[in-house]
Amino acid sequence: MNGSFDFHAGTGRSALLFMLVAFVATFAVTRTVVRLIRSGRGPFGNLEANGVHIHHLVPGIFLMLLAAPLEFVLEPHGTPRDLLAGLFGVGAALTLDEFALWLHLTDVYWEQEGRKSVDAVVGVACLGVLGLFATNSFSRHQGESDAFFVGLALLQIGLALAAVLKGRVVLGVGGLLVPFLSLFGALRLARPGSPWFRWFYPPDSPKAARATRRAARRGVSGRVKGLISGVPKE
Repeated sequence: MNGSFDFHAGTGRSALLFMLVAFVATFAVTRTVVRLIRSGRGPFGNLEANGVHIHHLVPGIFLMLLAAPLEFVLEPHGTPRDLLAGLFGVGAALTLDEFALWLHLTDVYWEQEGRKSVDAVVGVACLGVLGLFATNSFSRHQGESDAFFVGLALLQIGLALAAVLKGRVVLGVGGLLVPFLSLFGALRLARPGSPWFRWFYPPDSPKAARATRRAARRGVSGRVKGLISGVPKE
């Protein structure tokens, strides 16, 4: 991946753009429809077969299973490639909108745990946006010594790993796309429940107390996610 932002049809970035737009649009439409169903408004209703509720992750999985093999087998270029990317984005949105269901193996869509689905969708969308404009953060510049190149790559990987272990997954993975973005995640407090929190924050330590208090507060992002998820307020 080079530094030129080529969004012409059939390029890697155009396919990612189609996938991202389809992903976000499908999520928005899906959330709107399920909230209308819940409120009893509109012509929509739950999809059932023989009395079994068909969750929308089911067609989402089948769409991804259709789009991905077609991409591998046909290896299309141009507009067909972009359309397959968009189809995969639709399937991914339908599936990730019920991420909490696969995580808990029970229907928690309208419960507090259901917000994890929104977290997953927002995280993937953010990574998609970063991918659109990212350059190769591991590219080698002319004149760099082997030691400097390897050291810089190991530093970026280390920062990304630290951010992920602290529960800052988007910042950690994003740091592999945008140089040193993961530095922000590595410097922040670990989220309660993350491996870093368990390993390095004793229960009675000031850092554990600060991290717990911070996680309990609902900032702007928390309120927005609550509005999107539609679950009862804490």
